Amino acid sequence: MRLIDSVKLSSSAIFRQKLRASLTILGISIGIASVVLLTSIGEGIHRFVLAEFTQFGTTIIGITPGKETTLGISAGVFANERPLSIADSIALKRIPDTVAIVPSVMGNAEMKANNRTRRATVYGVGPQMPLAFQFNVGSGHFLPDEDITASRALAVLGHKLKKELFADSNPLGKKIRIGGDSYRIIGTMEPKGQILGFDLDDTVYIPVSRALSMFNRESLMEIDLMYEQGSNEKHIVDAIKKLLITRHGREDFTITTQQQMLDVMGNVLNILTFAVAALGGISLLVGGVGILTIMLIAIQERTSEIGLLRALGAQQKQILWLFLGEAVVLAGIGGIIGLAIGYIGAQALHIIVPALPVHTPFVYMLLAEAIAIIIGLLAGVLPALKAARMQPVEALRAE
Repeated sequence: MRLIDSVKLSSSAIFRQKLRASLTILGISIGIASVVLLTSIGEGIHRFVLAEFTQFGTTIIGITPGKETTLGISAGVFANERPLSIADSIALKRIPDTVAIVPSVMGNAEMKANNRTRRATVYGVGPQMPLAFQFNVGSGHFLPDEDITASRALAVLGHKLKKELFADSNPLGKKIRIGGDSYRIIGTMEPKGQILGFDLDDTVYIPVSRALSMFNRESLMEIDLMYEQGSNEKHIVDAIKKLLITRHGREDFTITTQQQMLDVMGNVLNILTFAVAALGGISLLVGGVGILTIMLIAIQERTSEIGLLRALGAQQKQILWLFLGEAVVLAGIGGIIGLAIGYIGAQALHIIVPALPVHTPFVYMLLAEAIAIIIGLLAGVLPALKAARMQPVEALRAE
């Protein structure tokens, strides 16, 4: 049997049983569409979260009080014998390749300005915060580089807080009361948006020493160190550890690099993407069972045809490939339709819900189509073997 004859026989069998072929294609296309749609959402979330983490750069090392426990919780959250101090942040400037040091304390307080009252986040930081976190000043200037232990009562407003308190008027030089203390506004920040639920625009930035006093804290919540691009991160981490152990007498702090956070988050998100893809894979499995069932039925209906082909000299392997070809063609067509439905569905979902990040990698689409063809091939093996093993005389007699 020539290849062209095999193709004609396969295609004629498919077109002859349009309803059966359509149902088979539908089962595969739904499975592929589910895989594409779910992996698009998973990959979109993956990219969104990583972008949130990397918008401040990848050369940041965070230092928090308390030694990390086996449960992954910093002991400094509850108690700490030696606090992480402003003096520690000053000492860390001696670390080689250091670009910026940002000691920080965060809290919440009531604010009064321009005859308006509002509660918002208070972020006590050092003057190098805009440099370290790639955060631009919109108007005026940020906290001045002065004695960090005895800073003046100056404040910089986040973009949203400025709008809430002063609308379109210029707040520079005006006073704002934060937690009962009066501060002079010297700048406002450009819009930055949210990161993992924390609104950086609904915030006021004040000197870290003032924040420690306001919230009656002894220890900083965190010190962030930004190092030069291309520097050896491990050497810098070792230098930080050595310096702080010398100052504290023991390792009562936790060092977290940006890369560690990205690696952990990347692993979690990869598992998430795989999990949602596996859910779609269940639909593919159902489609594969559908192909298997329909191909077995087709063999029962085409017993005489198989007997005639065998009587005319068709070999077992030719019958085998004939039925395998039908299964692969059905799965392939279903896969292409499923890809189109899944991609269009993902884009439509993003248009309907703009806040939902969606991304469909081309490699995922190729992989989904390959899986559809493989499923068709596997589902067609048993029916094809059954057809190929029929004896010509018995097949003709069965009719």
